[in-house]
Amino acid sequence: MTTQDGGFVSRLPGRLACLLGLALMVAGAGAGHAAPASSPATAIFAGGCFWCMEPPFDRLDGVVSTTSGYTGGHVPNPGYEAVSSGRTGHAEAVQIEYDPAKVSYEQLLDVFWRNIDPTDPGGQFCDRGSQYRAQIFYQGDEQRAAAERSRAALIANKPFAQRVVTEIVPATKFYPAEEYHQDYYLKNPLRYKFYRHGCGRDRRLEALWGAASNEETKE
Repeated sequence: MTTQDGGFVSRLPGRLACLLGLALMVAGAGAGHAAPASSPATAIFAGGCFWCMEPPFDRLDGVVSTTSGYTGGHVPNPGYEAVSSGRTGHAEAVQIEYDPAKVSYEQLLDVFWRNIDPTDPGGQFCDRGSQYRAQIFYQGDEQRAAAERSRAALIANKPFAQRVVTEIVPATKFYPAEEYHQDYYLKNPLRYKFYRHGCGRDRRLEALWGAASNEETKE
């Protein structure tokens, strides 16, 4: 075996030359190959108006994108008017694409809880009806187990007296909402803030979680 050094390997004793040659081949095979990047994952949460659920997740390092949409119902390809009527079974929800190497599903769950009213079975804040329910839509056993642990911890340590009623259910097909709903808080900041304030969202979150916790939910 020879190399560009003019035959250095070939001049070594046979066994040592073989070992060194094998090491060089292994090193060469790995050259130029970066460690594989972690694959993006998704999480789906419903927490009332999807306009208000995008911002807290968008601020997290490791979140690639948030998409407002509809899920959990029985009508295919629903639109906003149909979902808001409450007859499709769908809830307004957000689908979060994230990098698990930078942010964990457990961290997403923590943000989710602090941006909803987990004691409300009839909607969220000023938005009433099942289409505005709060739910965790798990994808796979790992997410289900993490969500159940998270809810159990909340029940054990919650800072409020009311019962936690938020459900953990299997994910079904997610339908992205119309384009004008996406990033609404960025496209229409004044209307978004007027709606959020008028709906009493921040007042209720502060009552549930405390003023300090609610600071990270505000725009």
